[in-house]
Amino acid sequence: MDAYAKARELIDAAHAADPKSTADGRPAERVYADRMEAWVIRLAPAATPLLRVAASCQHLERWSVPRASFPEGKVGYLNWRRSLYVKQAGRARELLLQAGVSVAEADEAATWISKSGLKTNPGTQALEDAACLVFLENEIEEFAVQHAGYTAEKFVDIIRKTWRKMSPAAQQAAIGLNLPTGIAELVKAAVS
Repeated sequence: MDAYAKARELIDAAHAADPKSTADGRPAERVYADRMEAWVIRLAPAATPLLRVAASCQHLERWSVPRASFPEGKVGYLNWRRSLYVKQAGRARELLLQAGVSVAEADEAATWISKSGLKTNPGTQALEDAACLVFLENEIEEFAVQHAGYTAEKFVDIIRKTWRKMSPAAQQAAIGLNLPTGIAELVKAAVS
C-alpha cells in the first residue's frame, strides 16, 4: 500500500469517529470530506494525490472543538475558526507522516489546510474553492434555516465574503449550481 492510500485509511478512521451522522448513517465529517475531494477533482482534474488527501482533511476532527467552546459573537467565531485551521493542519500532518508521506509533503498539506497563502498558494486556494462550493451547494440552505433571524442584507454580505475568497474558476462553477430559488436570488444579489 502506498503512503497516500495509508494516509486515506488513517484519515477515514479519524472521520469515522465523528459523533454526528447524516440521514444515511455515514459520519457527517466523512460526507464533507468526500464533497471536498469531489470539488477539488472537478476544479482540478489533474489534482495530485497529496492535494486530494489534503482536501479530505478540511474539517478533520472538527467535531472535537465545538463552536460553544469559544465566546459568542464575531470575535469568538473567528478565533474558533483560526484554532481549527491550526488543529486540523497539525492533525493532518501527523497522520500523513504516520502513513509514510514525506515531511516536505506533509508540511505542504498542512500549509494548505491551515489556510496559509490564500490567493497566492494554489493548494490553499484549491481547498478554499472547494470549501466555498461545498457550502453553497450543500450547506447554505441549512445555514439559512439556522439563522432565520438574519436579514437578506446579512445573507448577501455573507455570500459576498464567501465569493471574494473564491478563484474565478470556482466563481464560475458556483454560478452553475442548481440552488433553491430563495438562495439563488441571494447569490445573484451578492455577486451583481
